[in-house]
Amino acid sequence: MPKKNSVKKYVSGGFYHLYNRGVNKTKIFLDNEDYGVFLKYLSALLTEVNHDQLNFQIKSMFLAKTTKSKLIREVKIKNFFKEIFLISYCLMPNHFHFLIKQNSKMSMASFLKSLSTRYVMYFNKKYKRVGPLFEGKYKGVLIKSSEQLLYVTKYIHRNPLEMSSIEGPFSKKKFKQPSSYKNFIELNSKTWLHPELIIDNVKKSARTSYKKFVEEEGSDPVK
Repeated sequence: MPKKNSVKKYVSGGFYHLYNRGVNKTKIFLDNEDYGVFLKYLSALLTEVNHDQLNFQIKSMFLAKTTKSKLIREVKIKNFFKEIFLISYCLMPNHFHFLIKQNSKMSMASFLKSLSTRYVMYFNKKYKRVGPLFEGKYKGVLIKSSEQLLYVTKYIHRNPLEMSSIEGPFSKKKFKQPSSYKNFIELNSKTWLHPELIIDNVKKSARTSYKKFVEEEGSDPVK
């Protein structure tokens, strides 16, 4: 993971590589449900809603170790539709990566605070723990060029390769971690994800070219 410590400059319309990991490098996702709940919160924050709709019902169903009951949480969530454009992401067992564009100067700080607060509440409730889950404030890098922007998506999408022990070139299992990679190379983009901000800038055969770009060895610096 890049070693930049914090976002030093907040820019309206700026592109940022954001990331954070578990405190003491501990896992922040322990099973598939944890990934799913995190993505549900992400979707709720970034999907367009009616102006009079203030409450989102986030249903997290899991077997509690003691009660084996279903948990249904109803929370009030600020919506960041048109404020934050999520371009790419990857969720790893002990950290996550986002590439975003923010329209307002400080909207990403509010967005990440809202996302992390609610996920930590869920995680601590489920696993009967207390205290912080993430290693302090999120980290981030302001993207300064279109070339850097493209290579950051490659870095994010190749992240699962670092933990893979599967031999052979680019087995599909190597990209098994939840990420936006399929949304870049297929036509099933989520409404709250915006790979077109990258793909539209790639020449013809964009999705095929992007797949080749990501899966080829070697990458330019993303810092």
